[in-house]
Amino acid sequence: MGTTSATPHGTGSGPDEDRDGRDGRLGRIARSPLGWMLTGAAGVGLVSAVTATGPGPVPVLGAVAAVAVYRSVMRRVARRPAPEVARRGAAREALLGGGTGLGFVLVSALVITAFGGYSFSWAGGGFVSVVTAAVVVQIGAAVTEELLFRGLALQALEQLWGSRAAIVITSLFFGVAHLGAQGASAWSGLAIAVEAGVLLGAAFLWRRSIWFVVGLHFAWNTAEQLLGIPVSGHTSEGLFTVGVHGSALLTGGGFGLEASLVPVLISVALAVPMLVLAHRGGGITTRRRAGH
Repeated sequence: MGTTSATPHGTGSGPDEDRDGRDGRLGRIARSPLGWMLTGAAGVGLVSAVTATGPGPVPVLGAVAAVAVYRSVMRRVARRPAPEVARRGAAREALLGGGTGLGFVLVSALVITAFGGYSFSWAGGGFVSVVTAAVVVQIGAAVTEELLFRGLALQALEQLWGSRAAIVITSLFFGVAHLGAQGASAWSGLAIAVEAGVLLGAAFLWRRSIWFVVGLHFAWNTAEQLLGIPVSGHTSEGLFTVGVHGSALLTGGGFGLEASLVPVLISVALAVPMLVLAHRGGGITTRRRAGH
């Protein structure tokens, strides 16, 4: 005796169809700005956590791995090009940013010294070993932090709400992220938000290059460390020992130069023309433009 199937065919409601629908929704979520931002942040953050304090060249290798993760997320998840990490012109942008960061720190330190806030003496350590250690650690820190804050967060928020909102939000988060450091306070968080968050954000909007802001960030931190000044509350071995005298508003106190009013003012003087140039070059997007 023959039988006929009671199961309907071709209705489009089978388990394969449901699975495809779910995958489609998950794919759309992952490809949204917040989706690829969080995916990239998880990947880059994991690399940083594993390699940031590693021995020898491990932080540099971590930086290389973080860039690879970033490129992969942009290509496979966000499905967008990533000209901001292009190899072509990377050295030029990094050197230009490095010169900007070095000048920023040296001018800030000189002004504070001129007002009696700092005095320097040779620390007497091995020159090569101290410089090498500082360079290796700060490369890792600069690359991973800029990928997280400018590469991922700023660009994702920019797509959602435009450049102005993105730079404000990422600057505030950058300040908050440094509140756990030794000697941190509400003032140091605000100072970091302005001088680092706004300045680095403006630098990225102007140049649209991760390498420029990495160079600026790297030279800034490395110069501070070698001068013996605490870097955002963290004291490491440098070439000099710094003596701190007078008001914490001038010197930054135990937190270091970033909590001084001097670099806050200098950073604003640098960020404003960068933002003007970014606007003239079409690098500032409005919320309406960002949404298209």
